[in-house]
Amino acid sequence: MEVHAILLALIQGLTEFLPVSSSAHLVLPSVLLGWPDQGMAFDVAVHLGSLLAVLFYFRREVVTLALSWWVSLRGGGHSAESKLAWGIILATVPACVAGLLLGDVIGVYLRSGWVIATATIVFGLLLWWADRMARQCKNEYQAGWRGALLLGCAQALALIPGTSRSGITLTAGLMLGLTRQAAARFSFLMSIPVILLAGSHQASGLVGSGAVMPWPAVSLGVLVSFASALACIHLFLSLLNRLGVLPFVLYRLALGAVLIGVLSQA
Repeated sequence: MEVHAILLALIQGLTEFLPVSSSAHLVLPSVLLGWPDQGMAFDVAVHLGSLLAVLFYFRREVVTLALSWWVSLRGGGHSAESKLAWGIILATVPACVAGLLLGDVIGVYLRSGWVIATATIVFGLLLWWADRMARQCKNEYQAGWRGALLLGCAQALALIPGTSRSGITLTAGLMLGLTRQAAARFSFLMSIPVILLAGSHQASGLVGSGAVMPWPAVSLGVLVSFASALACIHLFLSLLNRLGVLPFVLYRLALGAVLIGVLSQA
């Protein structure tokens, strides 16, 4: 069980912030190896680890954005940082609304291997197209409220398993003319409230169920997902301009093909 927990937390941490679909990777152990579901407590743990990683990596930006937002809220005027903070809040709304209205439907009808494989391929090709067509002339502070809303709608699409939250928001950012680095940073920053809200919702359901917490697996999940997500964020931002998105697109195509091949044999 501990080996399963470590590997699944490692997969979650490495793929949560890469444009390769964490859901596609998390379905592989169950499809290929027959591993059991680790349960809701473990899901909360690995998402907590990912949240702590992005908060730690962007701690200076998060503090600056939070303080600037608070100043603007108290009538102290707007700065570039406060506008970005409000944009991130606005970008969170579509995913929250879609999750509340469609979460159960998606969980019942779309959480299948075929949907994940198809979305992995289709949205991977869309990312490649967006990168090829991108003007890449804006930073994250120039996204504007319309851009933030569009990025938020793109983030809501990530409720479809296999889409990749990081991948679809990076795609949308490139379509809006953001640079790769700016689109990636906006994607990372807008992941904070979404992961926090989703994790809180899961945790409240867990507490309400009265389930016994598997503390060893939960602790491992937090630690491993934190360390792997932190390394992933750093390496992704370091290599994005040098490598572009093509390696991730090719990887998605290969992963989708593997999933289709495995599902066809089942």
